[in-house]
Amino acid sequence: MKNPVVVVGIGEIGSVFARGFLRLGHPVYPVVRDTKMGELAKQLAEPELVVIAVAEKDIQTVLQEIPGCWRDRLVLLQNELLPGDWSRHGLEPSVISVWFEKKKGMDSKVIIPSPVFGKHAQLVADALSSVDIETNVLGNAEDLLFELVMKNVYILTTNIAGLQTGGTVGQLWSKHRQLATEVASEIIQLQEKLTGQTLNKERLLEGMVHAFNGDPEHGCMGRSAAARLERALKQADEHGLDLPGLKKIASAQ
Repeated sequence: MKNPVVVVGIGEIGSVFARGFLRLGHPVYPVVRDTKMGELAKQLAEPELVVIAVAEKDIQTVLQEIPGCWRDRLVLLQNELLPGDWSRHGLEPSVISVWFEKKKGMDSKVIIPSPVFGKHAQLVADALSSVDIETNVLGNAEDLLFELVMKNVYILTTNIAGLQTGGTVGQLWSKHRQLATEVASEIIQLQEKLTGQTLNKERLLEGMVHAFNGDPEHGCMGRSAAARLERALKQADEHGLDLPGLKKIASAQ
């Protein structure tokens, strides 16, 4: 029998990963809200890997509580991830930028291939391939940083601009391109502050538009849109960065 996989958070996305690892023959052990990870770790001290599939608002709390024997087996998949989110805990996880959608009552919908990097990257790719989800195994941490930032630019631009425009990402780009570009430019400025890196704006915008084209009917504004805007402005204030376009959208809400 293959080694078990632990999945922390069995929501819609977590369930996709669980199904993939089950198809590969790995027993899957779920961690739900009332599961004591420390107790489970006594029984499963050496799982193949531990997939952290909780919401982004919960990720820091979960990483603080990860049992020591699991720390070198982690896979992260949250939106708005950047390397500082795990390096502050002294971790070196495998990371996937999820580009498939999974909602209750529907099968997974791939927008573009999901990039994955780290020592468990191939196993993650194999698990997702088993449920017909395409991935792209990356070769280095620099490529991962670009992919994480590009996903952040896509999510934050569509959500925040969507507060003003509504509609789909295709409509955002075809009918409100100037607004989308202005918001994306401010998000890239924020990402540069958060990463301490000078980023390739043109390449990031190209990546964002490539994702738009992957699913033009994807809605701009999810339930977290207002919270993402509030969080972005808070991060900008903490770094002494003025984002007038985002402030204008916030003031109109």
